[in-house]
Formats: sequence, structure tokens, C-alpha cells
Amino acid sequence: MRARTVRSRLSITLPTTVVDAILALSYIVVSLLLAHEDPTGDWRETDTLGFALIVVINLPLILRRRAPVPVLLVMLALQVVYIALGYWPVVNSLGTLMGIYTVAAHRSIRTMVGCVVAVGATWLYAGLAADGGSMTTVLAQILVIPPGICWFGVAARRLSERNAQYAMLTARLAREQEARARRAVTDERVRIARELHDVVAHHVSVISVQAGLAEYVLTSDPPTAEAALRTIGETTRETLDEMRRMLMLLRADEGDTSDVDEAPPDAARGRTADDRLDPAPGLARLGEVVRRIRAAGVDVRSTTLGVARPLSPGIELCAYRIVQEALTNVLKHARTARVDLVVDFGPHHLRITVTDDGGDGTASTAPQGFDPGTIGGVAAHGLIGMSERAKLYGGTLVAGRRPTGGFEVGLVLPIPAEPTTSAESGDA
Repeated sequence: MRARTVRSRLSITLPTTVVDAILALSYIVVSLLLAHEDPTGDWRETDTLGFALIVVINLPLILRRRAPVPVLLVMLALQVVYIALGYWPVVNSLGTLMGIYTVAAHRSIRTMVGCVVAVGATWLYAGLAADGGSMTTVLAQILVIPPGICWFGVAARRLSERNAQYAMLTARLAREQEARARRAVTDERVRIARELHDVVAHHVSVISVQAGLAEYVLTSDPPTAEAALRTIGETTRETLDEMRRMLMLLRADEGDTSDVDEAPPDAARGRTADDRLDPAPGLARLGEVVRRIRAAGVDVRSTTLGVARPLSPGIELCAYRIVQEALTNVLKHARTARVDLVVDFGPHHLRITVTDDGGDGTASTAPQGFDPGTIGGVAAHGLIGMSERAKLYGGTLVAGRRPTGGFEVGLVLPIPAEPTTSAESGDA
């Protein structure tokens, strides 16, 4: 199962160079307008040379992200020339502040301090060049404004670094979660495929025995040979159904096949030829599971509705494993709970519910991290397997917390129609 993430975003993103060009043009326009506003009248009137210098001083802001320190130093050097010619120095202050902000946002603290000193020296020169200016005001501006702008620049840089780290960690976490979920599903599929292999091996063994019997009594006992051949036909059909389901289960996307390890041979798993011939557990062995759970201290009440009848070995194995997993979860997470196991043989469906009352309320049958609305979370591998088993045989699995407390697992599997419709009820 491949996890897919779909993102929809409506936004317009401009290149940083274009943004900086627009910003530089804005500062040029503001500075040109400000050049007409000399409040004291002591400075040289801005002429063509002055307007040209304003444009040249603020134009380097286009490259402020690529070379913050050279851009600021060039601007300060040109401002010294601008002040030396007698023009009003305040005109280019906005561009200087943007330059020092960029240095603080993109360079080290040591470099930023050096640039602040350079800005302060330029402003101090402008104060000395002014006739009748207040040096106290100039010094106050030097000590407050550039450091304040640098504080915002440093904060922006740290925020950008944290955002980059969070983005990297989020992407890595998403990849790890996807890989874990894919491995969990793949491992469960491999386990189910091994169990299906046992069922198929059992069918093949039955076919072999019946074929030998039919050959042996073909002439001496035709009715027995006919019954053996009929059994071979039915078993063959079931075997083909099981193999078809196994192929559907193992059919995975090309991107997922790398996660499937080759199953070890039977000898490596400690299996013998006699073990492979044993039929898979089915509904008839649910009593053993119930007895084991009861012996562990869980109060289990088992009820069978309808007429119990033999089903396909794969379906019985599916139902058996799901009930076993559900009761095991009760044992792990709510040992003091009371459990009701209901097996309902309907006309066309097998319905099984495992319900507990939550016990003393201090534990839950749901594995930690399980969200009942989304079966398949990485923390609920058991429920992943249960859901996969149900889907394999065309059934559905519903698991979730009950409004009145406790937890419920409900399984519905399609089965062949029963020969007669009657109902029986018993308490095991």
C-alpha cells in the first residue's frame, strides 16, 4: 500500500532578485522625494549630481542578498562622498538601514558588529559636517537605531534557520512514517501469504491422497472413485481460489517490492513436512483460544448464532486469527474487562464481534497510538493485519471505542449460502 500525499497551494512566488530590485527602486523613489525636504536649509540644494548620487547609492540594494557586506560598504563609501559634497545625509538613511538589516540577517554576529561600527562612523561624520547640529542627538541615534535594526535582522535569521530545520525534520519524519507503514503492511502480507501457503499445501496433499484412492479403486469400486474425483474437483477449486487471493495480496507497486524479503524455507523456520500437512486453525478451535484467555483471568462469554457449518479454510483461518488477535488485545490492555464473543452464521455472511467493557477503566483494548477512524496507523500493527485479512476475503473490519466504554472489533465475511435457514443459540 503506497501512501500518497496531495498538496494544493495557490500562491505567486517571485524570484528574490526581482523582489530586491523592486525594493531598491522603492528606496530610490523615496530618497529622491526626500531630497526636496531640507528642514534646515543649511545643506546644498539637490541638483542633477545629487539626484544621480542618490540613485547610485541605493542601486546596490539589488544585490543585498548575494553580497550583504560589500553592498553596505559601497553604500557607506558613496554616502561619505555625498556628505562631503554638502548634500543632506538623511536622504540615504533608509537604504543604509536596509543594508545593515540584511547583514544581520545573513552574516555572523562579528561581521554585523563591524558593519554597525562602519554605519556609526558614517553617521558621526555626517553630524560633524552639519553646522549647528546636536551631537547628542547623533550619538543617541547611532547607539539606538542600528543596534535595534540588527536585533530584528538576527531574529529573522534565527527564525529562518529554525523553519529550515523544521522543514527538513518534517520531510524526514514523513518519509520514515511512510516507510514504517509500508514495511508493516508488507510484513503482514508476507505472514498471511505463508499461512495461505500452508492451506494450499494441505489442499494439494488431499488431492494427492484422493487421486491415489481413485486410481486404486477405479475398477473395483467405481462409486468410491467417483466420490474421490468429486472431492478432488472441489479441493482444486478451493486451491485456485486461495492461490488467486495470495497473488492479489502479493501484488504490490514497483516501489514497494524492494521492501519484501524473500521468505525463508520451511527448514529454516523449523517446519517439517508433517507440520505443513496440518490444516490451518479454524472456527472449531476458537474454544481453545477462549479457554486460554479465560485461564489468564479474562471473563469471556462466547455465543454462537445460526447454524455452524464448514467454511473455506482461508475464511476460517481469517476469522480465527482476527478473533485471536482481538482477544489477545483484551488480555494485553484490559485484563479485568468482561468480553463478549459473538459468532453469527448468517445466510450469506459470517459476523463476528468481540466487545469488552473496558474493565476497571484504567486500561484500553486499543493499542497505544491507535486512531479508530484510520486503521493502519504505525502503532497498531495488529489492527493493520486484521484489516488486511478481512479485505483479502472480501470482508470488512470495524474497530473502535464504544460510547459506553470499552472497545469493539466487528468482522463481516461473505460466505456461501447455508442449505437451510434456522438459528441456534448457545453459551460456551
